Amino acid sequence: MGSYFMTWWAWLVIGLLLLAGEILTPGGFYLIFFGVAALLVGLVKMLGFEFGLALEGLLFVAASVAGLMFFRKPLLERFRKLTPVSDVDNLTNEIASAMEEIPVQGIGKVELRGTSWNARNVSETLIPKSTRCRVERVDGLTLEVRSL
Repeated sequence: MGSYFMTWWAWLVIGLLLLAGEILTPGGFYLIFFGVAALLVGLVKMLGFEFGLALEGLLFVAASVAGLMFFRKPLLERFRKLTPVSDVDNLTNEIASAMEEIPVQGIGKVELRGTSWNARNVSETLIPKSTRCRVERVDGLTLEVRSL
């Protein structure tokens, strides 16, 4: 009787650990299906269905593969719809305001869309504090700006 309870209990613990692993690691929805499959096997065992370890393993693999094949892609698509799209690359030609004096080819701070950005002055003249400048290009997290 003790090994029976350990078996279903072990599957539930494994399932919960896999679900926790999905939450704690960036991965792309893989561990969730293995976790749900382990919980499914644990639930079936807990309900009193007796079968050998080989059939338990087969149920686990079948449920995991079925989940991956049929539910991963729709889950990813739904998640991507909920994730806001960054509009950083569309900052070109936007008008920013210099938060400090930016020397020629120097780095300073500008304000754009309510956010402070690092900015490189690519123009031939100094950009004084509080003046407007145009974003020429985005280089990582640095805006390349030119005085107006």
